[in-house]
Amino acid sequence: MISLLIKNAYLLTMQGKGSGFIKKGAIAVHGDRIVDVGISEELEAKWEARKIIDATGKVVMPGLIDAHIHTGMGLYRGVAQDIKDWLQKGVGPYFNHITGEEAAAGSMLNILEGAKSGTTTFCDYDYPMTRIVENHHRIGVRARIASTVNELPADLHRIKVGEVYPLDESSGRKKLKEAQKLMEEWHGKGNGRITCILGPQGADMLSQTLLLEMKELAETYDTKIHMHVAQGDRETDQMMKRFGMRTIDYLESIGYLNERLMAVHLTDASRDEVQLLAEKGASMTHCPGSIGLIDGVVPPVMEFMKAGGLAALGSDQAPGNNCSNMFNEMKSAAVFNKIKAQDPTVMPAEKVLRLATIEGAKAIGLDHEIGSLEKGKKADLIIVNMMEPGLSPVILEPVNNIIPNLVYAARGHEVETSIIDGSVVMENRNVRTVNEEEVVQNAQESAENLSERIKKSC
Repeated sequence: MISLLIKNAYLLTMQGKGSGFIKKGAIAVHGDRIVDVGISEELEAKWEARKIIDATGKVVMPGLIDAHIHTGMGLYRGVAQDIKDWLQKGVGPYFNHITGEEAAAGSMLNILEGAKSGTTTFCDYDYPMTRIVENHHRIGVRARIASTVNELPADLHRIKVGEVYPLDESSGRKKLKEAQKLMEEWHGKGNGRITCILGPQGADMLSQTLLLEMKELAETYDTKIHMHVAQGDRETDQMMKRFGMRTIDYLESIGYLNERLMAVHLTDASRDEVQLLAEKGASMTHCPGSIGLIDGVVPPVMEFMKAGGLAALGSDQAPGNNCSNMFNEMKSAAVFNKIKAQDPTVMPAEKVLRLATIEGAKAIGLDHEIGSLEKGKKADLIIVNMMEPGLSPVILEPVNNIIPNLVYAARGHEVETSIIDGSVVMENRNVRTVNEEEVVQNAQESAENLSERIKKSC
């Protein structure tokens, strides 16, 4: 007898080039793995299950992958909009006053928000990750975590815009030790739900010595490097003043461009640089909502994919993007790139959905476990109610409107059930592992205390 059988679903398996749609599909789960996928009638006859979910009128699909998020910035949602120099003027004061406990409170809020809107895997890239990782473990999501390493001074927000910021070697060493401790203590925990990778914050924020040391560690641990790359004119200005080279050329000169690199943003990358990055095997994470809001730019994800590169989507951070909702990112990616190209055919809905599922899984190096619904993979999936007014009616012929409506109309609240590693984390919109009211209240109180300290310091 298996653990779970979900039947009568509009099934999106994401196998093959398309979405792998099955009109009346079923999925069989035992323990943490998918054991069968196919037609409902056939699986019902084949399997007995302890729990059966009738998904009539609902989509069953792989859980969404947020390939780049800073959950620890959750307390200062909305503080960096509609301004220039958002990092120093908007985020800087909060970043330099927040405690580890407060960062953890904001992180839990962001993870809860993402989980309730269909995200099952978070590539969290933050500090202090030794505190934040406990939230991922507790709530029961899958996390690909990196403890941010930089050599930035504590008073970054006081440095004049355009001035070369000094690097603090002792700060970088301390953060690298914490990243190694995280790797040793957490990699593989939670039945493999928690995996650790390395996270240098950016080429402009670390010395070459520390960058090369982290490259060697990635090879030793046989893991990936999650890193901001060419994330804007601020970074390019710093790189030119410090090294006399643009970021991607600099990274190529020190051997960083390869399949280990998960390059985030590429906001200021040229066409030739994008081509080089794709050719070298690095992946790209596209964060359209955040970069659109804080920079007014659409990064070159289309050019990267045309060059053969693997791409994923990310929500980035709450002060820049205001939300941790991958349905928002899918719609933003499609719409912004259509506008940029002045072509409604680019970045179609099915492609965007693949970026948030199977292609995103490939980009972060977890496609052997997640990203599609197929026998042997981890049971990470969501159930979406297509009978919600905003997703109705469902039309299958002559045009199937399910995927366009998921990408262009869903807002996240339509996700009813979330199953991660075979465990039901959310059912009927109720998250089983944490008290939602307590999470929100804790974040509110923490944000008020943090803001009061900032106010007094001004």
